[in-house]
Amino acid sequence: MLFNSLDFLVFFPVVVCIYFATPHRFRWVLLLAASYYFYMSWKAEYGLLLLLTTFIDYYAAILIGRSTTKVKRFQYLALSLGSNLGLLFVFKYFNFFNDSVRATFNYFNVFYGVPAFQVLLPVGISFYTFQSMSYTIDVYRGQIRPEKHFGIFALYVSFFPQLVAGPIERSGHLLPQFYQRYHFDYDRVVSGLKLMAWGFFKKLVIADRVAVAVNNVYNNPTDHTGIPLLMASYLFAFQIYCDFSGYSDIAVGSARVMGFDLMQNFRQPYFSKSIGEFWTRWHISLSTWFRDYLYTPLLQSNWLFKRHWYYNLLVVFLVSGFWHGANWTFVIWGALHGFYLVFSIWTVRLRASASDLFQLSRFPRLHEAMKMVVTFHLVTFAWIFFRANSVSDAFYIVSHLFVGLEPRLGFGVDLGLFEFLIAGLAILCMELVQLKQTQTSVGQFIARQPFWIRWATYYALLFVILLFGKFDTREFIYFQF
Repeated sequence: MLFNSLDFLVFFPVVVCIYFATPHRFRWVLLLAASYYFYMSWKAEYGLLLLLTTFIDYYAAILIGRSTTKVKRFQYLALSLGSNLGLLFVFKYFNFFNDSVRATFNYFNVFYGVPAFQVLLPVGISFYTFQSMSYTIDVYRGQIRPEKHFGIFALYVSFFPQLVAGPIERSGHLLPQFYQRYHFDYDRVVSGLKLMAWGFFKKLVIADRVAVAVNNVYNNPTDHTGIPLLMASYLFAFQIYCDFSGYSDIAVGSARVMGFDLMQNFRQPYFSKSIGEFWTRWHISLSTWFRDYLYTPLLQSNWLFKRHWYYNLLVVFLVSGFWHGANWTFVIWGALHGFYLVFSIWTVRLRASASDLFQLSRFPRLHEAMKMVVTFHLVTFAWIFFRANSVSDAFYIVSHLFVGLEPRLGFGVDLGLFEFLIAGLAILCMELVQLKQTQTSVGQFIARQPFWIRWATYYALLFVILLFGKFDTREFIYFQF
């Protein structure tokens, strides 16, 4: 079930109404049933895979908690991690490795008869397996106690607002919330609904609108050079941000309506002044996951990674790229960000000397703006590999970005002048709101305004969504991961 579908428009209010009318001790049953219905509406078989992951990690954590020796605890942790990573490999990465091995054998004219695994990738498998794995790791580390209530743990793994594309929640933050008693709170419900509306604005008005232009160019890159490739690349930077952060806003907002607090997943990432800062603002739940469960353990367990810390960063970003998809384009995207970060650390003194040489400290606002522009373009360049359908397509686009830069009507992206104008104005509006957000909470700022200004703002947002939104139920980009 998609957030931007008529089904969800009916499903969510019904669930919320029943939720607040249900006694507290039975609410977990309602939310668990609603979450499985939400997930299985794509494909019923997906629910069995989700349930399998839940069973394995629930009992692995219980056994870890009961074990008195470190060896036994590690064995049960290995069972959990091996099961989760094994399912990920089979459903997401088997064909990638199989095709790579086949290509190698074919290169040496050696027969390779292992067939491809003909199965659809389960929606959101990378998200819920990482969330479930973090639980068993936390139990193993002694940071939390094993959850004894199977139904509550199953709800933690499958909670429908953030099941398919995050945020990837930590058990210590989300699990205790299922035991808390939440009453209907008007201010909290309104706050959640406003955040959901903002998410729908980003998804329906911006992301799905510019997706038409991006798809036209990136699905047929060799038909274009110059301006269309540049414009589609810039538009994709805003498409993926509005699509993914829009999903996160709807997820956090819908959970807030019912009383639950989910972590913030985005924090104005395109205002970052460095790649390091970008990764503290973009997909925060995943970047902190890799920091806590991959980067830090690598740093602590291997002298090589302690001595040569940049290996650690490169490994994390390569794994992060591979987490996004079984394609070399994602690996290159991750490698680029790893290189960006290592290079930025290596050149700190050089850049500081250059700043002193040109006396940029005398113009701090200009200096910050320059750093934001450079960071945005580095990120946008890497997005080319993320979006391209193949490595060859990506290199074609990169090598033809500045070929044939003659002006073209509509920039050659087949969006249409009116549609392009709507997209441009919507992006400008979003950026102005986010610029204000860096200074103060926009929600609190609006709440301090007179009644007529507040409600005029709310109705204007709804009017724009209904009038200019694309209601063709286009899937969210991160559903493929």
